[in-house]
Amino acid sequence: MENKPEYLAFWLGLSKIGVVTALINTNLRWKTLVHSITVVKSKAIIFGGSLQDAVEAIRATLEEDDSEMKYYCYEEGSEGFSPTSLNTLLQQSPPHPPTTMNEFSFSDRLLYIYTSGTTGLPKAAIIKHNRYVWLGTAIRYMLNIPDGEIYYTSLPLYHSAAGVTFACQTVVHGDTLALRKKFSASKFWEDCIKFNATVTQYIGETCRYLMAQPVRPEEKQHQVSTVIGNGLRPTLWSTFVERFQIKKVGEFYGSSEGNANIINTDNTTGAVGFISLIIPSVYPVTLIRIDEATGEPVRNRKGLCIRCKPGEPGEFVGRIIINDPVRNFDGYVNDQATNKKVINNVFSTGDSAFLSGDIMVMDKNGYIYFKDRTGDTFRWKGENVSTMEVESAISQALNLTDCVVYGVEIPGAEGRAGMAAIIDTEHKVSFDTLAQKLKKLLPTYAMPIFIRIVDELERTGTFKLKKFNLQKEGYNLDVVKDPLYYLDVKLGKYIPFDKATYDEICSGKSRL
Repeated sequence: MENKPEYLAFWLGLSKIGVVTALINTNLRWKTLVHSITVVKSKAIIFGGSLQDAVEAIRATLEEDDSEMKYYCYEEGSEGFSPTSLNTLLQQSPPHPPTTMNEFSFSDRLLYIYTSGTTGLPKAAIIKHNRYVWLGTAIRYMLNIPDGEIYYTSLPLYHSAAGVTFACQTVVHGDTLALRKKFSASKFWEDCIKFNATVTQYIGETCRYLMAQPVRPEEKQHQVSTVIGNGLRPTLWSTFVERFQIKKVGEFYGSSEGNANIINTDNTTGAVGFISLIIPSVYPVTLIRIDEATGEPVRNRKGLCIRCKPGEPGEFVGRIIINDPVRNFDGYVNDQATNKKVINNVFSTGDSAFLSGDIMVMDKNGYIYFKDRTGDTFRWKGENVSTMEVESAISQALNLTDCVVYGVEIPGAEGRAGMAAIIDTEHKVSFDTLAQKLKKLLPTYAMPIFIRIVDELERTGTFKLKKFNLQKEGYNLDVVKDPLYYLDVKLGKYIPFDKATYDEICSGKSRL
């Protein structure tokens, strides 16, 4: 469902009768959507009328496994199958609270929020009641935000940034939350004025879009004093704060499921958080040294991980403490996916830690700066993209066995754009239809921007495909001699990548 007040009301009401709700990304279609619904063993789907076509397209597939699946449509949908009208049921329902038969616990499951993690299809991260309260409350008090503020967000409620961090301020603390269905750079400050917003939310992409807008009076007539989010780059930080007259930037780092969360509380430019170097045991998160080529942790003679020195990049990890709502790792619905995010024998024999999948750098004072994601996932358009999911889609679309996917940097863009190296020695790839096939298999943000055709792919000694050198070469025409293609969004297909397009991208003229 798209952003609307009822979105919160539905899952909150369902939780009161013991139903755990899965918050599904509205960009998902076909295989990925089916997986997200079935992986948590859903018994029913509530969807907005504007998304009825997406649900109808997968209905037959869903009913192969569960013929009893129920469908509830809120607001008017398109013509097609006839789901139960949630509007009608709500009008017929009594106004008094329902009688609940469940015995509730603070450690019960509240929600499932999906994350791409590092590999494969979306994973349903477990959000318990205690974690929901802690995530939103911690930011509130760490940034010293007073009661009675008005929060504005245009980020999707299916992600934890808006759906937990900001929604918690209303659900738990009683403050006002103003919503927009979808982010609009031209209407952003107008909305803040309209709602008298004092706190708002960002990701790196939205900051860049706001800075690209022409100067207008509204950007200095608002009452916003605090902005909270992640991805505000150091190169943009000072000019952003000065132009829009922001007093406090609450840049934070964290994940829906992880226990390694930090926040910048004192406006240190570019930092995503701080770790005490004097008393590190107070909050046991740190950076560990990893092998740049393999991404595997580097260990000492005792088999333990090695802490990074100031200025040395490493993977951010958080020590796991069972039954501690802050330090525990609740993981995913899938146990195998959970185990892949846990590393053992980190700082002492027998201990364990959560692997964030992100590379950070710490300065000599303990401030942490984001550097990059590890090799099997990258971030684009504000979404995490699993390379394994994209590789699987390409193989399915082209009946190929070998391809690798990785993220490449684009000047002036946040995150990394997807690039795929595909073996095609027999010239069987049809670039006229590839984009159409991938569009049915992948969310729009996960579609590769670049395609590289190769004769062979380098493998490790255990036959895993290697992508380090490919990622390093990227789409640089001065280095890459293989045929390259890029996704022309207007034409809806992949076309040859030439020097003129390459120059436009490098100069920042092309936004892809």
